[in-house]
Amino acid sequence: MKVTENKSSEYIGPELGGLATKLSWYARQKMFDLLMALANPNAETTVLDVGVTSDRREDSNFFEKLYPYPDKITAVGMEDASFLEEEYPGLTYVRCNGLTLPFPDKSFDLVVSFAVIEHVGNRQQQTAFVRELCRVGKTCCITTPNRWYPIEFHTVVPLIHWLPASWFRAILRLLGKHFFAKEENLNLLSEKEVLKMLPADAEVSSRHFRLLGLISNLLFYVI
Repeated sequence: MKVTENKSSEYIGPELGGLATKLSWYARQKMFDLLMALANPNAETTVLDVGVTSDRREDSNFFEKLYPYPDKITAVGMEDASFLEEEYPGLTYVRCNGLTLPFPDKSFDLVVSFAVIEHVGNRQQQTAFVRELCRVGKTCCITTPNRWYPIEFHTVVPLIHWLPASWFRAILRLLGKHFFAKEENLNLLSEKEVLKMLPADAEVSSRHFRLLGLISNLLFYVI
């Protein structure tokens, strides 16, 4: 596997409080701009977005909001997001599990998955998820928060996610954060761990996004 890196200084991070929506939208816009520069899609490019949500907040399903060719998008999610077909005419919504996508090999020009991999289960399931994205896409873009950023964005708790997983989950339970204490709901990844999951014959461009000078999020562009 060939890996190249480009260390960006751009901010990207999930919600952190009062300015959550503005910061989140700004971050996602930067992510989208980078993807567009890397993939250079056109009106004929077929796209699969894996991991859309039923959430209708302003910064949810941001790719659909920003992408100029919604009629070329097939959106996949485990929640009911069929409303996307009404909001973005031509878009196709398929409700299914990302571990078993109902599409032939290399059936999409571009597959994207934004901050989903950390929510699909254990390392074996995460690897299966990555391989499935790469199976159905000629090119893939996968993003995830960086485990080594000092704040865990989902719980907004600092440092404890650097502890062994069993300790981390025990502390989350003590803090009353039972949902994210379960591995199937939150399993953070480092850059090295994601790279190990990618196909050995893939050409990978690894990009970094920073918050307060430290790497907060990771983007992997896979060919």
